[in-house]
Amino acid sequence: MDKARTMDGQDWLLLLLLSMLWGGSFFFAAIAVRELPPLTVVLVRVALASLTLLPFFWYFGHRLPSGWRQWLPFLGMGVLNNVLPFSLIFAGQTQIGAGLASIVNALTPLFTVIVLAGFGEERLTMSRGFGVLLGVSGVAVLHGSGVSGEDARLSGILLCMGGALSYGFSALWGRRRLSGVAPLKSATCQLICSTAVMAVVAGLIDRPWRLEMPGSGVLLALVALAILATALAYLLFFRLLVRAGAGNVMLVTLLIPVSAMTLAGLFLNEPVHLREIAGAATIGIGLLFIDGRAFGWLAALRTGRNRAGASQESCISNFTRVKHESEHSFSSCGPCRRIRTDG
Repeated sequence: MDKARTMDGQDWLLLLLLSMLWGGSFFFAAIAVRELPPLTVVLVRVALASLTLLPFFWYFGHRLPSGWRQWLPFLGMGVLNNVLPFSLIFAGQTQIGAGLASIVNALTPLFTVIVLAGFGEERLTMSRGFGVLLGVSGVAVLHGSGVSGEDARLSGILLCMGGALSYGFSALWGRRRLSGVAPLKSATCQLICSTAVMAVVAGLIDRPWRLEMPGSGVLLALVALAILATALAYLLFFRLLVRAGAGNVMLVTLLIPVSAMTLAGLFLNEPVHLREIAGAATIGIGLLFIDGRAFGWLAALRTGRNRAGASQESCISNFTRVKHESEHSFSSCGPCRRIRTDG
């Protein structure tokens, strides 16, 4: 993995804002699926988001594909990156809370590593393999929570895992079929394709025109889900990607569950169980190993200790050479004083 760039204050602010928007998507979806079927929620999300992005798309000089063959890569991306994951996650959220759904969604980088390695796109290093094992352990912790409604909970977790797996395949599709395409063009065109697909799917299954009009709270949640948590989040993501690099942007995966659980706890009265915190922490540590930061920190710590040991040996050797053992004091020797302080 490329070495992550150093982030400044503005980068961190953008990262926190992005985590609030994407964490908010689980919160808004939890409100929407109370009164609307998941597929209809997906349709509204992708339709409003595509309409929101189109003005930016044209402002920056992009053009829509001219032939149906040129639309195919965006259609595939729309299915893998929007239609399937949104549908599965929203269906899962009818069984589990927004906080737990966001924690399971944090498995996306783990599935991405597995998919890319399985199709020969990337090598599965020891660090990434260990991170995947930690992620699986985190899911086991989440499932064994000991709360009521265990079957429904497992169903919700599996559905959300399916969404995360679909995101992993979307990364493979994007690498092979959309390499070199401008991010804004990719996002807008795939949302347009997703809207077309969901119009057919939701129309056949949900028949939205026969549904009762939802309450104002649900309508506001739908607008926020589409405009804030999708369109605006895409624009913010592209901006942060240019400023901070992909390695740093992946940190948002660690922050999304915090935002989702906070919003759900404050406004939906969702309880946060201890095992959910433990599972989230385990998955988070796994992500750090996949990202390479954890091994980097361990290597830096080991290097620092080796340097400290070398400094102490140099100090002792020096004071032995000048034969002032009885006069030597750790408090007056810089390297030895530093070692004692660090220890």
